[in-house]
Amino acid sequence: MKIILTSLVLLPVFAMAQDAAPEQPSLIGAFLPFLLMFVVMYIFFILPKQKENKRTEEMRNTLKKGDKVLTVAGIIGVVAHIDERFVSIKTGDTKIDFEKIAIIKLLEADAEKREAEKK
Repeated sequence: MKIILTSLVLLPVFAMAQDAAPEQPSLIGAFLPFLLMFVVMYIFFILPKQKENKRTEEMRNTLKKGDKVLTVAGIIGVVAHIDERFVSIKTGDTKIDFEKIAIIKLLEADAEKREAEKK
C-alpha cells in the first residue's frame, strides 16, 4: 500500500521533471549564429576587397605609355614602356623596370602630354 501511495505521489514529480528537461536545439538553430557571422563578414570584408582587386587589375591591364603611376615602393613616375609582364617607369632621368603587379595606382593618364602642353 505504501508503495502504491508513494508511486502515486511521485508520479507527477517525475512527469514534471521530464517536462522541465531542456530540449536539444535543432542543427540549424545551433549553427545560425555562425552562419550569420560569416554572411556579415563576407558583406563587409570579403566583397569590397574583391571589388578593389578587380578594379586594380583592370587598371593594370589598361595602362599605356605616358600614364603617371605610383608603385608599391612609393616611386612615382611616368610609364615609358609596357610589356606583357613588365613596365618601365621614367623618374627624372632614370628608367626603372617593375612588374605590372607593382603598380598600385594610376595618378594621371597621359602625364607626358600634359607636361609637354605646360611647356
